[in-house]
Amino acid sequence: MSEEMKKPLKITETVLRDAHQSLIATRMTTEQMLPIIPKMDEVGYYAVECWGGATFDACLRFLKEDPWERLRKLRDGFKKTKLQMLFRGQNILGYRPYADDVVEYFVQKSIANGIDIIRIFDCLNDVRNLQTAVTACNKEKGHAQVALSYTLGDAYTLDYWMEMAKRVEDMGADSLCIKDMAGLLVPQKATELIQALKSSTSLPIELHTHYTSGVASMTYMKAVEAGCDIIDTAMSPFALGTSQPATEVMVEAFKGTQYDTGLDQNKLAEIADYFRPMREEALDSGLMNPKVLGVNIKTLLYQVPGGMLSNLISQLKEQGQEDKYEEVLAEVPRVRKDLGEPPLVTPSSQIVGTQAVFNVLMGERYKVATKETKDILLGKYGQTVKPFNPEVVDKVLGADKDKAITCRPADLLEPELDKIEAEMKQYKQQDEDVLSYALFPQVATEFFKYRQAQQTKVDTTIADTKNGAYPV
Repeated sequence: MSEEMKKPLKITETVLRDAHQSLIATRMTTEQMLPIIPKMDEVGYYAVECWGGATFDACLRFLKEDPWERLRKLRDGFKKTKLQMLFRGQNILGYRPYADDVVEYFVQKSIANGIDIIRIFDCLNDVRNLQTAVTACNKEKGHAQVALSYTLGDAYTLDYWMEMAKRVEDMGADSLCIKDMAGLLVPQKATELIQALKSSTSLPIELHTHYTSGVASMTYMKAVEAGCDIIDTAMSPFALGTSQPATEVMVEAFKGTQYDTGLDQNKLAEIADYFRPMREEALDSGLMNPKVLGVNIKTLLYQVPGGMLSNLISQLKEQGQEDKYEEVLAEVPRVRKDLGEPPLVTPSSQIVGTQAVFNVLMGERYKVATKETKDILLGKYGQTVKPFNPEVVDKVLGADKDKAITCRPADLLEPELDKIEAEMKQYKQQDEDVLSYALFPQVATEFFKYRQAQQTKVDTTIADTKNGAYPV
Protein backbone atom coordinates (compact mmCIF):
# COMPACT_ATOMS: atom_id res chain seq x y z
CA MET A 1 0.00 0.00 0.00
CA SER A 2 1.42 3.37 -1.00
CA GLU A 3 2.08 5.98 1.67
CA GLU A 4 -0.35 8.38 -0.08
CA MET A 5 -3.22 5.93 0.42
CA LYS A 6 -2.62 5.57 4.17
CA LYS A 7 -5.05 7.44 6.41
CA PRO A 8 -4.42 6.16 9.93
CA LEU A 9 -7.52 6.21 12.12
CA LYS A 10 -7.22 8.10 15.43
CA ILE A 11 -8.68 6.68 18.65
CA THR A 12 -10.07 8.59 21.65
CA GLU A 13 -10.17 6.30 24.71
CA THR A 14 -13.23 6.69 26.98
CA VAL A 15 -12.52 4.20 29.79
CA LEU A 16 -11.76 6.96 32.31
CA ARG A 17 -15.01 8.88 31.61
CA ASP A 18 -17.90 7.76 29.42
CA ALA A 19 -17.28 4.02 29.72
CA HIS A 20 -17.56 3.90 33.52
CA GLN A 21 -20.26 6.59 33.45
CA SER A 22 -22.32 4.37 31.14
CA LEU A 23 -21.76 1.04 32.94
CA ILE A 24 -21.05 1.71 36.63
CA ALA A 25 -22.67 5.10 37.27
CA THR A 26 -19.33 7.01 37.19
CA ARG A 27 -17.99 5.29 40.31
CA MET A 28 -14.38 4.68 39.26
CA THR A 29 -12.13 6.47 41.75
CA THR A 30 -8.97 8.45 41.04
CA GLU A 31 -6.92 5.90 43.00
CA GLN A 32 -8.22 3.16 40.69
CA MET A 33 -7.14 5.17 37.64
CA LEU A 34 -3.65 6.31 38.60
CA PRO A 35 -1.63 3.03 38.49
CA ILE A 36 -2.43 2.31 34.83
CA ILE A 37 -1.80 5.83 33.49
CA PRO A 38 1.90 5.30 32.55
CA LYS A 39 0.90 2.34 30.35
CA MET A 40 -2.05 4.19 28.80
CA ASP A 41 0.30 7.08 28.05
CA GLU A 42 2.49 4.78 25.91
CA VAL A 43 -0.33 3.56 23.63
CA GLY A 44 -0.49 6.51 21.23
CA TYR A 45 -4.14 7.44 21.65
CA TYR A 46 -5.30 10.64 19.91
CA ALA A 47 -6.79 11.63 23.30
CA VAL A 48 -8.06 10.17 26.57
CA GLU A 49 -11.47 11.40 27.67
CA CYS A 50 -11.18 11.53 31.44
CA TRP A 51 -13.18 14.45 32.86
CA GLY A 52 -16.44 16.36 32.56
CA GLY A 53 -19.83 14.80 31.91
CA ALA A 54 -21.06 13.29 35.17
CA THR A 55 -17.56 12.75 36.66
CA PHE A 56 -17.52 16.16 38.36
CA ASP A 57 -20.83 15.62 40.18
CA ALA A 58 -19.99 11.98 41.05
CA CYS A 59 -16.57 12.94 42.49
CA LEU A 60 -18.11 15.41 44.92
CA ARG A 61 -21.38 13.60 45.66
CA PHE A 62 -20.46 9.93 45.89
CA LEU A 63 -16.67 9.55 46.02
CA LYS A 64 -15.85 12.50 48.31
CA GLU A 65 -13.08 13.54 45.93
CA ASP A 66 -12.10 16.95 44.58
CA PRO A 67 -12.63 16.72 40.78
CA TRP A 68 -9.97 19.40 40.24
CA GLU A 69 -7.44 17.36 42.20
CA ARG A 70 -8.31 14.34 40.03
CA LEU A 71 -7.63 16.38 36.89
CA ARG A 72 -4.27 17.58 38.20
CA LYS A 73 -3.21 14.02 39.08
CA LEU A 74 -4.24 12.75 35.65
CA ARG A 75 -2.32 15.60 34.01
CA ASP A 76 0.79 14.72 36.03
CA GLY A 77 0.52 11.10 34.88
CA PHE A 78 -0.16 11.65 31.18
CA LYS A 79 3.05 13.13 29.80
CA LYS A 80 2.36 12.57 26.06
CA THR A 81 -1.39 12.14 25.64
CA LYS A 82 -4.02 14.86 25.20
CA LEU A 83 -6.72 14.97 27.86
CA GLN A 84 -10.33 15.59 26.86
CA MET A 85 -13.48 16.58 28.73
CA LEU A 86 -17.22 16.78 27.97
CA PHE A 87 -18.87 20.17 28.53
CA ARG A 88 -22.63 20.93 28.31
CA GLY A 89 -22.32 24.34 26.62
CA GLN A 90 -23.95 27.10 28.65
CA ASN A 91 -24.96 24.46 31.27
CA ILE A 92 -21.23 23.65 31.87
CA LEU A 93 -21.47 20.36 33.85
CA GLY A 94 -24.74 21.26 35.59
CA TYR A 95 -28.39 21.31 34.64
CA ARG A 96 -29.20 25.00 34.13
CA PRO A 97 -27.75 27.79 32.00
CA TYR A 98 -25.00 29.77 33.77
CA ALA A 99 -23.95 33.36 33.17
CA ASP A 100 -21.13 33.91 30.66
CA ASP A 101 -18.60 34.87 33.35
CA VAL A 102 -18.99 31.45 35.02
CA VAL A 103 -18.69 29.61 31.68
CA GLU A 104 -15.54 31.56 30.76
CA TYR A 105 -13.91 31.03 34.17
CA PHE A 106 -14.70 27.30 34.09
CA VAL A 107 -13.10 26.92 30.66
CA GLN A 108 -10.06 28.90 31.81
CA LYS A 109 -9.56 26.76 34.91
CA SER A 110 -10.17 23.47 33.06
CA ILE A 111 -7.37 24.27 30.61
CA ALA A 112 -5.09 25.66 33.33
CA ASN A 113 -5.46 22.40 35.28
CA GLY A 114 -4.61 20.18 32.31
CA ILE A 115 -7.43 19.77 29.77
CA ASP A 116 -6.37 19.98 26.10
CA ILE A 117 -9.63 19.27 24.24
CA ILE A 118 -13.07 20.49 25.36
CA ARG A 119 -15.99 18.73 23.68
CA ILE A 120 -18.87 21.22 23.85
CA PHE A 121 -22.50 20.27 23.15
CA ASP A 122 -26.04 21.58 23.69
CA CYS A 123 -29.09 19.38 24.26
CA LEU A 124 -31.08 21.32 21.63
CA ASN A 125 -28.18 21.84 19.18
CA ASP A 126 -28.80 25.59 19.71
CA VAL A 127 -25.46 27.05 18.60
CA ARG A 128 -26.12 30.20 20.65
CA ASN A 129 -25.60 28.03 23.74
CA LEU A 130 -22.16 26.92 22.48
CA GLN A 131 -20.53 30.18 21.41
CA THR A 132 -19.34 31.48 24.82
CA ALA A 133 -17.55 28.21 25.64
CA VAL A 134 -15.97 27.94 22.17
CA THR A 135 -14.70 31.55 22.27
CA ALA A 136 -13.30 31.04 25.80
CA CYS A 137 -11.56 27.83 24.70
CA ASN A 138 -10.02 29.61 21.70
CA LYS A 139 -8.80 32.40 23.99
CA GLU A 140 -7.12 29.91 26.35
CA LYS A 141 -5.43 28.13 23.40
CA GLY A 142 -7.41 24.95 24.01
CA HIS A 143 -8.89 22.73 21.30
CA ALA A 144 -12.61 23.50 20.98
CA GLN A 145 -14.52 20.53 19.64
CA VAL A 146 -18.23 21.11 19.03
CA ALA A 147 -20.44 18.02 19.33
CA LEU A 148 -23.79 17.92 17.55
CA SER A 149 -26.33 15.71 19.33
CA TYR A 150 -27.43 13.16 16.73
CA THR A 151 -31.10 12.31 16.45
CA LEU A 152 -33.79 11.29 13.95
CA GLY A 153 -36.90 13.16 12.78
CA ASP A 154 -38.33 15.20 9.91
CA ALA A 155 -36.13 18.19 10.67
CA TYR A 156 -32.85 16.27 10.82
CA THR A 157 -32.02 15.95 7.13
CA LEU A 158 -28.54 15.75 5.60
CA ASP A 159 -28.98 19.43 4.69
CA TYR A 160 -29.58 20.21 8.38
CA TRP A 161 -26.35 18.46 9.46
CA MET A 162 -24.36 20.09 6.64
CA GLU A 163 -25.66 23.54 7.57
CA MET A 164 -24.86 22.91 11.25
CA ALA A 165 -21.32 21.81 10.34
CA LYS A 166 -20.76 25.10 8.47
CA ARG A 167 -22.05 27.10 11.45
CA VAL A 168 -19.78 25.15 13.81
CA GLU A 169 -16.76 25.90 11.63
CA ASP A 170 -17.70 29.59 11.42
CA MET A 171 -18.02 29.91 15.20
CA GLY A 172 -14.36 28.96 15.69
CA ALA A 173 -14.46 25.23 16.46
CA ASP A 174 -11.26 23.22 15.85
CA SER A 175 -13.09 19.95 15.15
CA LEU A 176 -16.60 18.52 14.87
CA CYS A 177 -18.04 15.53 16.70
CA ILE A 178 -21.26 13.67 15.93
CA LYS A 179 -22.52 12.65 19.38
CA ASP A 180 -24.81 9.64 18.95
CA MET A 181 -25.77 9.19 22.60
CA ALA A 182 -28.60 6.71 21.92
CA GLY A 183 -26.89 4.49 19.33
CA LEU A 184 -29.36 5.56 16.61
CA LEU A 185 -26.84 5.91 13.75
CA VAL A 186 -26.97 2.77 11.58
CA PRO A 187 -24.13 1.82 9.18
CA GLN A 188 -25.64 2.97 5.87
CA LYS A 189 -26.74 6.32 7.36
CA ALA A 190 -23.24 6.78 8.82
CA THR A 191 -21.78 6.55 5.30
CA GLU A 192 -24.23 9.19 4.02
CA LEU A 193 -23.75 11.48 7.02
CA ILE A 194 -19.93 11.45 7.06
CA GLN A 195 -19.73 11.97 3.28
CA ALA A 196 -22.14 14.92 3.55
CA LEU A 197 -20.19 16.47 6.43
CA LYS A 198 -16.89 16.02 4.58
CA SER A 199 -18.35 17.93 1.64
CA SER A 200 -19.47 20.86 3.80
CA THR A 201 -16.60 21.39 6.27
CA SER A 202 -12.82 21.07 6.37
CA LEU A 203 -12.86 20.36 10.13
CA PRO A 204 -11.64 16.96 11.38
CA ILE A 205 -14.68 14.77 12.16
CA GLU A 206 -14.98 12.52 15.21
CA LEU A 207 -17.78 10.01 15.78
CA HIS A 208 -19.07 9.09 19.24
CA THR A 209 -21.68 6.37 19.66
CA HIS A 210 -22.95 3.80 22.15
CA TYR A 211 -23.41 0.06 21.66
CA THR A 212 -26.96 0.13 23.10
CA SER A 213 -28.70 -0.90 19.87
CA GLY A 214 -25.99 -3.38 18.81
CA VAL A 215 -24.87 -1.69 15.57
CA ALA A 216 -22.05 0.59 16.79
CA SER A 217 -19.01 -1.39 15.55
CA MET A 218 -20.51 -1.72 12.04
CA THR A 219 -21.40 1.96 12.11
CA TYR A 220 -17.77 2.84 12.94
CA MET A 221 -16.50 0.68 10.08
CA LYS A 222 -18.72 2.44 7.52
CA ALA A 223 -18.03 5.90 8.99
CA VAL A 224 -14.25 5.42 8.81
CA GLU A 225 -14.46 4.17 5.22
CA ALA A 226 -16.49 7.33 4.43
CA GLY A 227 -13.76 9.60 5.84
CA CYS A 228 -14.33 9.86 9.61
CA ASP A 229 -11.02 10.88 11.24
CA ILE A 230 -11.43 9.86 14.90
CA ILE A 231 -13.64 7.35 16.78
CA ASP A 232 -14.39 6.97 20.49
CA THR A 233 -13.77 3.52 21.96
CA ALA A 234 -13.51 1.91 25.42
CA MET A 235 -11.12 -0.75 26.73
CA SER A 236 -12.91 -4.11 26.45
CA PRO A 237 -13.70 -4.68 30.18
CA PHE A 238 -15.78 -1.46 30.10
CA ALA A 239 -17.00 -1.67 26.48
CA LEU A 240 -20.25 -2.69 24.74
CA GLY A 241 -23.74 -2.53 26.26
CA THR A 242 -24.54 1.11 26.93
CA SER A 243 -20.82 1.99 26.56
CA GLN A 244 -18.70 2.30 23.38
CA PRO A 245 -17.30 -0.40 21.04
CA ALA A 246 -14.11 -2.04 22.35
CA THR A 247 -10.77 -0.37 21.61
CA GLU A 248 -8.89 -3.62 20.90
CA VAL A 249 -11.61 -4.85 18.50
CA MET A 250 -11.56 -1.63 16.49
CA VAL A 251 -7.74 -1.63 16.36
CA GLU A 252 -7.83 -5.23 15.04
CA ALA A 253 -10.65 -4.50 12.54
CA PHE A 254 -8.60 -1.81 10.80
CA LYS A 255 -5.21 -3.57 11.06
CA GLY A 256 -3.51 -4.02 7.71
CA THR A 257 -5.89 -1.58 5.99
CA GLN A 258 -5.19 2.00 4.92
CA TYR A 259 -6.80 3.06 8.23
CA ASP A 260 -4.44 0.98 10.43
CA THR A 261 -4.24 2.76 13.82
CA GLY A 262 -0.71 1.50 14.50
CA LEU A 263 -1.69 0.82 18.14
CA ASP A 264 0.01 -2.15 19.82
CA GLN A 265 -2.35 -4.98 20.89
CA ASN A 266 0.16 -6.17 23.52
CA LYS A 267 0.06 -2.80 25.28
CA LEU A 268 -3.74 -2.74 25.04
CA ALA A 269 -3.92 -6.28 26.47
CA GLU A 270 -1.97 -5.16 29.56
CA ILE A 271 -4.38 -2.28 30.07
CA ALA A 272 -7.39 -4.57 29.64
CA ASP A 273 -5.89 -6.97 32.22
CA TYR A 274 -5.70 -4.08 34.67
CA PHE A 275 -9.37 -3.09 34.28
CA ARG A 276 -10.81 -6.65 34.14
CA PRO A 277 -10.85 -7.29 37.91
CA MET A 278 -12.60 -3.91 38.33
CA ARG A 279 -15.36 -5.11 36.01
CA GLU A 280 -15.73 -8.42 37.88
CA GLU A 281 -15.89 -6.59 41.19
CA ALA A 282 -18.57 -4.22 39.81
CA LEU A 283 -20.64 -7.19 38.60
CA ASP A 284 -20.27 -9.04 41.92
CA SER A 285 -21.26 -5.99 43.97
CA GLY A 286 -24.24 -5.15 41.76
CA LEU A 287 -22.69 -1.81 40.75
CA MET A 288 -22.75 -3.05 37.14
CA ASN A 289 -26.21 -4.31 36.24
CA PRO A 290 -26.03 -7.09 33.60
CA LYS A 291 -29.02 -5.39 31.91
CA VAL A 292 -26.78 -2.56 30.68
CA LEU A 293 -24.58 -5.08 28.86
CA GLY A 294 -27.24 -6.42 26.49
CA VAL A 295 -28.59 -5.13 23.19
CA ASN A 296 -31.77 -3.06 23.47
CA ILE A 297 -33.37 -2.85 20.03
CA LYS A 298 -36.21 -0.70 21.39
CA THR A 299 -33.69 2.12 21.28
CA LEU A 300 -34.00 2.06 17.49
CA LEU A 301 -37.76 1.49 17.48
CA TYR A 302 -38.59 4.40 19.80
CA GLN A 303 -35.42 6.52 19.42
CA VAL A 304 -35.07 6.52 23.19
CA PRO A 305 -31.58 6.33 24.83
CA GLY A 306 -30.95 3.26 27.01
CA GLY A 307 -30.70 5.28 30.24
CA MET A 308 -34.04 6.90 29.50
CA LEU A 309 -35.73 3.48 29.09
CA SER A 310 -34.64 2.35 32.57
CA ASN A 311 -35.73 5.73 33.98
CA LEU A 312 -39.25 5.30 32.52
CA ILE A 313 -39.54 1.80 33.98
CA SER A 314 -38.58 3.01 37.47
CA GLN A 315 -41.06 5.94 37.29
CA LEU A 316 -43.89 3.55 36.36
CA LYS A 317 -42.84 1.02 39.04
CA GLU A 318 -43.12 3.69 41.73
CA GLN A 319 -46.72 4.30 40.63
CA GLY A 320 -47.52 0.57 40.33
CA GLN A 321 -48.34 1.16 36.65
CA GLU A 322 -45.74 -1.00 34.86
CA ASP A 323 -48.46 -2.30 32.52
CA LYS A 324 -48.51 1.20 30.95
CA TYR A 325 -44.89 0.86 29.70
CA GLU A 326 -45.73 0.32 26.00
CA GLU A 327 -48.26 3.15 26.13
CA VAL A 328 -45.66 5.52 27.58
CA LEU A 329 -43.08 4.46 24.97
CA ALA A 330 -45.56 5.28 22.21
CA GLU A 331 -46.29 8.66 23.86
CA VAL A 332 -42.59 9.69 24.00
CA PRO A 333 -42.28 10.50 20.24
CA ARG A 334 -45.57 12.47 20.38
CA VAL A 335 -44.38 14.61 23.33
CA ARG A 336 -41.03 15.10 21.62
CA LYS A 337 -42.86 16.39 18.52
CA ASP A 338 -45.04 18.74 20.63
CA LEU A 339 -41.88 20.20 22.21
CA GLY A 340 -40.15 21.02 18.91
CA GLU A 341 -38.52 17.62 18.23
CA PRO A 342 -35.36 18.08 20.37
CA PRO A 343 -32.59 15.45 20.47
CA LEU A 344 -33.10 13.23 23.53
CA VAL A 345 -30.03 13.83 25.69
CA THR A 346 -29.57 15.29 29.22
CA PRO A 347 -31.71 17.16 30.20
CA SER A 348 -34.23 17.05 27.29
CA SER A 349 -34.58 13.24 27.53
CA GLN A 350 -35.67 13.45 31.19
CA ILE A 351 -38.12 16.29 30.41
CA VAL A 352 -39.81 14.49 27.51
CA GLY A 353 -39.87 11.12 29.31
CA THR A 354 -41.41 12.46 32.53
CA GLN A 355 -44.05 14.41 30.61
CA ALA A 356 -44.95 11.27 28.62
CA VAL A 357 -45.45 9.38 31.92
CA PHE A 358 -47.76 12.13 33.25
CA ASN A 359 -49.77 12.23 30.01
CA VAL A 360 -50.45 8.49 30.15
CA LEU A 361 -51.09 8.17 33.91
CA MET A 362 -53.43 11.17 34.02
CA GLY A 363 -55.53 9.84 31.15
CA GLU A 364 -55.41 13.28 29.57
CA ARG A 365 -52.47 14.81 27.69
CA TYR A 366 -50.88 17.81 29.47
CA LYS A 367 -53.48 17.81 32.25
CA VAL A 368 -50.37 18.17 34.42
CA ALA A 369 -47.24 19.77 32.95
CA THR A 370 -43.88 19.68 34.75
CA LYS A 371 -41.95 22.89 35.47
CA GLU A 372 -39.31 21.74 32.97
CA THR A 373 -41.90 21.24 30.21
CA LYS A 374 -43.10 24.81 30.84
CA ASP A 375 -39.51 26.08 30.75
CA ILE A 376 -38.82 24.42 27.38
CA LEU A 377 -42.01 26.00 25.96
CA LEU A 378 -40.96 29.38 27.41
CA GLY A 379 -37.63 29.16 25.57
CA LYS A 380 -35.54 28.91 28.75
CA TYR A 381 -33.41 26.06 27.33
CA GLY A 382 -32.96 27.67 23.91
CA GLN A 383 -34.42 27.25 20.46
CA THR A 384 -35.69 23.93 19.13
CA VAL A 385 -35.31 22.89 15.50
CA LYS A 386 -39.07 22.81 14.90
CA PRO A 387 -41.83 25.03 16.34
CA PHE A 388 -43.85 23.89 19.36
CA ASN A 389 -47.37 22.50 18.99
CA PRO A 390 -49.50 25.70 19.41
CA GLU A 391 -52.37 23.79 21.10
CA VAL A 392 -49.96 22.41 23.70
CA VAL A 393 -48.45 25.88 24.25
CA ASP A 394 -51.96 27.28 24.90
CA LYS A 395 -52.92 24.46 27.27
CA VAL A 396 -49.66 24.41 29.26
CA LEU A 397 -48.75 28.11 29.38
CA GLY A 398 -52.08 29.89 29.02
CA ALA A 399 -51.56 33.63 29.47
CA ASP A 400 -47.87 33.01 30.31
CA LYS A 401 -47.14 32.26 26.66
CA ASP A 402 -46.60 36.00 26.19
CA LYS A 403 -43.59 35.71 28.53
CA ALA A 404 -41.76 33.35 26.15
CA ILE A 405 -38.20 34.43 25.33
CA THR A 406 -36.63 34.33 21.89
CA CYS A 407 -33.14 35.55 22.80
CA ARG A 408 -30.26 33.35 23.96
CA PRO A 409 -31.32 32.33 27.52
CA ALA A 410 -27.96 33.38 29.04
CA ASP A 411 -28.48 36.96 27.74
CA LEU A 412 -31.00 37.38 30.55
CA LEU A 413 -28.51 36.33 33.25
CA GLU A 414 -26.49 38.87 35.22
CA PRO A 415 -22.79 38.05 35.88
CA GLU A 416 -22.82 35.75 38.91
CA LEU A 417 -19.20 34.88 39.83
CA ASP A 418 -18.73 37.58 42.48
CA LYS A 419 -22.03 36.74 44.16
CA ILE A 420 -21.16 33.02 44.21
CA GLU A 421 -17.71 33.70 45.65
CA ALA A 422 -19.18 35.89 48.41
CA GLU A 423 -21.62 33.10 49.34
CA MET A 424 -18.98 30.40 49.74
CA LYS A 425 -15.82 32.28 50.75
CA GLN A 426 -15.63 30.60 54.18
CA TYR A 427 -14.95 27.26 52.42
CA LYS A 428 -12.58 28.48 49.71
CA GLN A 429 -9.16 26.84 49.72
CA GLN A 430 -8.41 27.19 45.98
CA ASP A 431 -9.86 29.32 43.16
CA GLU A 432 -11.53 26.25 41.65
CA ASP A 433 -13.72 25.73 44.74
CA VAL A 434 -15.84 28.69 43.58
CA LEU A 435 -16.69 26.77 40.39
CA SER A 436 -17.50 23.54 42.25
CA TYR A 437 -19.92 25.55 44.40
CA ALA A 438 -21.37 27.40 41.38
CA LEU A 439 -22.39 24.11 39.77
CA PHE A 440 -23.52 22.11 42.80
CA PRO A 441 -23.96 24.41 45.83
CA GLN A 442 -25.32 21.85 48.33
CA VAL A 443 -23.17 18.93 47.21
CA ALA A 444 -20.02 21.09 47.12
CA THR A 445 -20.74 22.52 50.59
CA GLU A 446 -21.05 18.99 52.01
CA PHE A 447 -17.78 18.06 50.31
CA PHE A 448 -16.01 21.18 51.67
CA LYS A 449 -17.15 20.29 55.21
CA TYR A 450 -15.96 16.70 54.74
CA ARG A 451 -12.59 17.96 53.43
CA GLN A 452 -12.22 20.28 56.43
CA ALA A 453 -13.00 17.44 58.85
CA GLN A 454 -10.40 15.21 57.17
CA GLN A 455 -7.76 17.94 57.37
CA THR A 456 -8.54 18.54 61.05
CA LYS A 457 -8.14 14.80 61.69
CA VAL A 458 -4.73 14.75 59.97
CA ASP A 459 -3.58 17.89 61.85
CA THR A 460 -4.64 16.32 65.18
CA THR A 461 -2.74 13.10 64.41
CA ILE A 462 0.42 15.06 63.51
CA ALA A 463 0.15 17.12 66.71
CA ASP A 464 -0.39 13.98 68.83
CA THR A 465 2.61 12.28 67.22
CA LYS A 466 4.81 15.30 67.99
CA ASN A 467 3.59 15.30 71.59
CA GLY A 468 4.46 11.64 72.02
CA ALA A 469 0.90 10.31 72.00
CA TYR A 470 1.92 7.69 69.41
CA PRO A 471 5.23 5.81 69.26
CA VAL A 472 7.10 6.92 66.16
